[in-house]
Amino acid sequence: MPVNSIVINIGNSNVRFGLFNEDNCDISWVINTKPYRTADELYVQMLMLYQTYKIIPKEIDKVIIGSVVPQLTKVMSSAIKKIHGILPVVVDRNTPSGVQAKSKQMGTDIYANLVAAHNLYHNKKKIVLDFGTALTASCIAENGETLGVIIAPGIVTALNSLISQTAQLPDIELKKPKSVLGLDTVTCMQSGMVYGFLGMVEGFIDRINDEVKDECFVVATGGVSHIYKPLTDKIHIMDRLHTLKGLYFLGKGIE
Repeated sequence: MPVNSIVINIGNSNVRFGLFNEDNCDISWVINTKPYRTADELYVQMLMLYQTYKIIPKEIDKVIIGSVVPQLTKVMSSAIKKIHGILPVVVDRNTPSGVQAKSKQMGTDIYANLVAAHNLYHNKKKIVLDFGTALTASCIAENGETLGVIIAPGIVTALNSLISQTAQLPDIELKKPKSVLGLDTVTCMQSGMVYGFLGMVEGFIDRINDEVKDECFVVATGGVSHIYKPLTDKIHIMDRLHTLKGLYFLGKGIE
């Protein structure tokens, strides 16, 4: 019998869910992390989304949670128990895998990104760029050794800070501007956010490659990764489900 799993990645901005049939993620959906909800509110919201995607709770064999928001982990676990009648498997940096975390401070999301890269892309060093609340670049060797991580402010985090701290700069859509040099405020800001962070990301990749003396395979994931992938040949693949896949691999062998 195929095993159906729901994998839940609880991040600072979003909670992403994925329905896995064996190793394939067939359906994925996202809700906002904030405002924090009670177990009852989550229960109702999740049941409505299950109906939307025609998911029958009793056909789910396992629920895997990875989280960087401890207060939401408990609430989500309660809602899962109420819906499925089973306790979720909660994974973190201490969950065994072929990856050596090498740091007692490593976030679950970064660890999951490395685990997914290690399982999916073989025989080369990898960099995973996660365009989330924080922008992270994580590097892993062929043998699963963690080579290191970079953490910078996330793009939407920086944009929101810019807008909230200035009197006359408007909220903008984050997308490639019509030109690099802008003559209207929106284009100027889009250029700063898109090309500024693109330069940062390309700089990270070049410096990491120099430090590890290799040309790493680069995977991009996270909320706004789709904006940056078409603008550079330094990112080889974009996969919004990359972190979820890592959490799935971590929880797969745990009963």
